[in-house]
Amino acid sequence: MRRTLGLQVDLKSRWHDGPVRVGAAAERVGVAAHVLRHWEDEGVVVPDRTPAGHRVYTDEHLHRLEIVRSCQRVGLRLWQIRLVLHRDAEGRDDVIAQHLEHLRRQRAELDAAEAFLTHVLTCEHDLMSRCERCSAFPSD
Repeated sequence: MRRTLGLQVDLKSRWHDGPVRVGAAAERVGVAAHVLRHWEDEGVVVPDRTPAGHRVYTDEHLHRLEIVRSCQRVGLRLWQIRLVLHRDAEGRDDVIAQHLEHLRRQRAELDAAEAFLTHVLTCEHDLMSRCERCSAFPSD
């Protein structure tokens, strides 16, 4: 007996409800409505407007808002995010390259801090000041 397996694929965006107003958009991305208004003022994500002037966020706007949040999580500032969102923006590549270098420096500092603390955990000196490796960390 041969069995078949049915597979249903939903290719729609997870924001398939249609346009939403500022409060609902803010709730979906986990920020306050005034934050979305600020992002609009800064030109980061500018929603459409109804004939009555209410802000409406389409699926595309909601997707951009999620990308903004991702960019914030990696430490980019709003002016940088505005550039990153637009591939042809002047200075975009420089902003990304500079931030990558900043992240690499942070990673190196964190690696050094981890090595220091790992050594401190197993250091056999009664005082850290008597240990050459413990004393060397602040000057690195």
